[in-house]
Amino acid sequence: MRVCQVMLAKGFGGAERYFVDLSLELVRRGHKVLAVCHPRGMARERLGQMAGLEIAIISSLGTWDPFVVYPLRSAIERFQPDVVQAHLARAAHLVGKALKHSRLPLLTMTHNYVGLKYYRRVDMFLPATQDQATYLRNNGIDPENMRIIPNFSALTLTTPPADRPTAIVSLGRFVEKKGFQVLLAALGDLRRRGVVLPPVLLGGDGPLRQALERTVRQQGIEDVVRFEGWQMEPAAFLDRGTLFILPSLDEPFGIVVLEAMARGLPIIATTTQGPREVLDSTCAMLVPPGDSEALAQALMQCLAQPEAARDRARRAAEYFCSRYAAESVVPQLLAVYAELRSKLV
Repeated sequence: MRVCQVMLAKGFGGAERYFVDLSLELVRRGHKVLAVCHPRGMARERLGQMAGLEIAIISSLGTWDPFVVYPLRSAIERFQPDVVQAHLARAAHLVGKALKHSRLPLLTMTHNYVGLKYYRRVDMFLPATQDQATYLRNNGIDPENMRIIPNFSALTLTTPPADRPTAIVSLGRFVEKKGFQVLLAALGDLRRRGVVLPPVLLGGDGPLRQALERTVRQQGIEDVVRFEGWQMEPAAFLDRGTLFILPSLDEPFGIVVLEAMARGLPIIATTTQGPREVLDSTCAMLVPPGDSEALAQALMQCLAQPEAARDRARRAAEYFCSRYAAESVVPQLLAVYAELRSKLV
């Protein structure tokens, strides 16, 4: 099968990592892939070079950019795909315009809960959770035009060595909804209680970087918290930790949760939209979003009862293998591709 994947964002968050993982996984399975990337996108360098993978570099200033439509249409027409999958609102909107007079089916993963005005020309929605599917139905999308398929991670399953030094890791964009300010408040609370804190590694960057650095100083935890910047190798970053925390206030899915599951880390996560469908109390500790006191209690419990935390991590790894590994998810996507392609014959 010939599949075009389009990602026009420049960062390297969960959606961008999914785009890279999916493109490479399809090629590994013998399919031909055209990956359309932004010239300054971090995803471009992660794709590398593989037989069966073509890369088209197309610059885009935003959803409004009229000069993107023609190069998009030309690249897609040259490749002659069976289906086109767009990632995030900008790609969905601009590819929809490029395919306006084409019979090629356009699919999109709903990585978040954006306004659907950018998705008017999408033929098939792929919500990753029941909650996302409900959102689509409540906003007028016909259930016949959606298939619930979870995200996946291509990370190799592993178990942390018993002698790995204790460390807390958290990874995401430094924006309000990711909740890093709540995590820092919880750490400050534990410090004031006299709890000995291990190193805390924060991977990521964003507009709140300086504000978070100030909070670290105000909480008196600058001796343990380290800002590690963007992480192009999430596995290597996660492998530096023995406990993963997702403090998000809003999380439609949370691919980083899958990555932590795959790397065998005990997890503390908030009961936001995605994590509450992916995780339960048998495989993670779950706390209300925005509740720094509950997060502090969960963290203290994990540090005090490491064997119980490792037991939850083992169950999370088993759950990852059965539901969120590439071997489980990619065949579901291929079935949808084949379904749409058959309608054009």
